[in-house]
Amino acid sequence: MRTLILRLISAGLFCFLGFGAVMQAQSNGAKIFKANCTLCHSDDGSGNSPTGKALKAKDLRSDEVQKQSDGELAAVITKGKGKMPAFGSRIKPDDVKSLVAYIRELKK
Repeated sequence: MRTLILRLISAGLFCFLGFGAVMQAQSNGAKIFKANCTLCHSDDGSGNSPTGKALKAKDLRSDEVQKQSDGELAAVITKGKGKMPAFGSRIKPDDVKSLVAYIRELKK
């Protein structure tokens, strides 16, 4: 019985810590997006901000953007493309991964 209780506590703690890491990644992605992307892409990723409309920013929720691989999206964020500036010197690689995950969530 004691072994079962210890296993349940261990499993519960593991799940709790793992869930916290996922929530932290999502939270970081949202914070990074808000700090670096909303000016052009809007809070919802639509690109319907005044700056976004002027620059014809991509709708990050669109199939055109969402069908790109995580690596392709990370490369655009890091190196820039067209009017999109490079953020590789401002956003750390792990944060770029969090940002890509957040962009995936915008579609939903």
